[in-house]
Amino acid sequence: MAGYSEHEIFLQVRAAMVDLFELEEASITADALLFDDLGLDSIDAVDLVVRLKNQTGIKIRPDEFKSVRTVDDVVKTVTRLLSEENA
Repeated sequence: MAGYSEHEIFLQVRAAMVDLFELEEASITADALLFDDLGLDSIDAVDLVVRLKNQTGIKIRPDEFKSVRTVDDVVKTVTRLLSEENA
């Protein structure tokens, strides 16, 4: 995912969420709340972090996802981590 745009990362995150959690693609919008709107729980969040780590090869520490509330927060965090790793 290195060098990918935020939109491309969003598409990867959305695909992972559809695959992992059997969510409707249309329900996964940038401003969708992970826990309230999409019904994810803390175990789901860990599963998502593991999937993203495997897809990107970046190191993602759990504390980096403490403030993540929306799908867009996930995208921005992954984008930031990728840019830091490639800097």
